[in-house]
Amino acid sequence: MSKLPKTVLQRPARLPETPVPPIPKVDETKSDVASVQYSAYRTSLSNHRTGLSEHRTSLSEFRTDLSTHRTDLSTDRTEMSMRRTGMSFQRTRMSADRTLMSVIRTSLSLISFGFTIFQVFEKLRDAGTLAHAAAPRNFGITLVCLGIAMLVLGIIYHMQFMIGLRRERHAMAAAGLIHAESGFPPSMTLITAFILLLVGIAAILSMVFQIGPFF
Repeated sequence: MSKLPKTVLQRPARLPETPVPPIPKVDETKSDVASVQYSAYRTSLSNHRTGLSEHRTSLSEFRTDLSTHRTDLSTDRTEMSMRRTGMSFQRTRMSADRTLMSVIRTSLSLISFGFTIFQVFEKLRDAGTLAHAAAPRNFGITLVCLGIAMLVLGIIYHMQFMIGLRRERHAMAAAGLIHAESGFPPSMTLITAFILLLVGIAAILSMVFQIGPFF
């Protein structure tokens, strides 16, 4: 991002207070001398006005320079704001990934606990230790189903949110409000969620129908 050079604007020096030239006292009986004196007085008045006009011009130029400098600062601030807004989309994307990670952790806990409970009581029943293990087995299946359902809802919510975020980002980039130079990489969290979903489906098939890789 380009930075504005430090511009030091110096106000024009204060114009020293010079009194208006006094009206000369002339001898009206001598018209030639009076005409020369009045002409010299008019010249001094004109010089005084010229000095004031030059000072006003310097002040006007100073105000113009200040206005230009403020415009440059405003442009620089707008550029910074556009870049901050563009980066906020990346932060929002990473926040959505963290939310999906929380869903994955919870779903993984439910699936693993449910599958473990199912397998423990299934082995105890096969060994003859328990005569009836239907209730614990059903509880384990319920936990696995709950984990799969939570994971599916989390994936759907994440995909809908990311589609809306990308659409909003493209619209703001097309309107020139942000640069949108950095791309949105594929979400590894979403890929992990899909893999865990396949594992959960395989686990529930093994538990219910006694088929699949976990049977």
